Amino acid sequence: MVTRRSILGGAALTAPAAALLLRPSNSAAQARTWEASYSGGPGGPDRAPGTPSKDYQPVTTPNGSTLPFTLKDGVKIYHLIAEEVEHEFAPGLKAYCWGYNGSVPGPTLEAVEGDRVRVYVTNRLKAPTTVHWHGVFLPNGMDGVGGLNQLSIAPGETFKYEWTFRQHGTFMYHSHHDEMTQMAMGMSGMLIVHPRRTAADAVVQRDFALLLGTWKIKPGTRRPDPNEMTDFNVLTLNARSFPGTAPLVCKKGDRVRIRIGNLSAMDHHPIHLHGYYFKTTATDGGMIPASAQVPETTVLVPTGSTRTIEFIADAVGDWAMHCHMTHHVMNQMGHGVANMIGADARLIDKAVAPRLSGYMTMGTTGMGDMGGMMMPGPKNSIAMQGGKGAFGEITMGGMFTILKVRENLTNDDDPGWYLPPPGTQAKLATSDELAQDGVKL
Repeated sequence: MVTRRSILGGAALTAPAAALLLRPSNSAAQARTWEASYSGGPGGPDRAPGTPSKDYQPVTTPNGSTLPFTLKDGVKIYHLIAEEVEHEFAPGLKAYCWGYNGSVPGPTLEAVEGDRVRVYVTNRLKAPTTVHWHGVFLPNGMDGVGGLNQLSIAPGETFKYEWTFRQHGTFMYHSHHDEMTQMAMGMSGMLIVHPRRTAADAVVQRDFALLLGTWKIKPGTRRPDPNEMTDFNVLTLNARSFPGTAPLVCKKGDRVRIRIGNLSAMDHHPIHLHGYYFKTTATDGGMIPASAQVPETTVLVPTGSTRTIEFIADAVGDWAMHCHMTHHVMNQMGHGVANMIGADARLIDKAVAPRLSGYMTMGTTGMGDMGGMMMPGPKNSIAMQGGKGAFGEITMGGMFTILKVRENLTNDDDPGWYLPPPGTQAKLATSDELAQDGVKL
């Protein structure tokens, strides 16, 4: 019997024999062999251009749009225009950002695996720029890193990018010249590539794209600050903060896919959905085998990554969906506020009231009432939190939206607020109910 002790002692085997024992077997070595990273394969012919409805269910980008294309000789042709955009984050807050085709984020680029695409990029900024196709397999010279793969696109110039999609999935695009500045100013968008054939059990009725973002816009100013590294005060879904975020509208029974991309400067985001569990079906690296998918209610989306989740919309109602980092569901005016929790404000009020009519110290019991107070702030700024709901103020802001599931829908418009049927909503307990259940106050 050969033991580790005997091998180390050199008594049982010569050095060559010991080396043979310690070397992995061929089968073990083969088990550790990785597939080629370029999973698109060796190439092959381009395919006929995939078209909406016939080849795929188009993606919905809430608060956004899809980039149109034209066809010429079997190639899909797109045109992106980098330019300054006056963008509204939420009612009351606008800023001069940098985006594409008049919007922030830029319009969603949608194609099909096997499509040959040609993307023209026109630069109307005052600074050079490029476009990087984040996560896409393409020729090195089309990768879009200024100075490394290409000359930067000078102001007034138009560059041409061209490749064939050899993969499908959820990707993103963004500037890769002076990234810190240009991405912080809004130069990003979603890029969706549909499979050439969709299995019957993978067909969805609702397919949404959400791009997560973080911004620093000081109250009263009108431009994002690209130099910020920690204190981001505008947190967004498709560059909108609640209450400016559009709801995700679904019909009961729909199979729903939500593609979430994160191009925040510094932050990961745990996105939590109320009322459901879902399964993460894909990353930006590809599909996750069904055997590896696990039920979750929160998906962590690291910065620079995408995650795709799917579920069946089987529970009607208005369900919150938001980042679960609690400071990511508040807006501008919540940053830099003094901590007044538990303070006795009577002496402060007594001293200040004679000099400032109507003054009242706020925040001693929390920030839940701030949204409804409508207190004046700097021009072009939004309150820390708050949006109107069916039953009062929703004390959330920032990276927050609502999944609205209804029995019957005739269109994709916001169906309004859900009113729970009698007996299915939390309410004030009556004295009779307390007595009946033996609850003593």
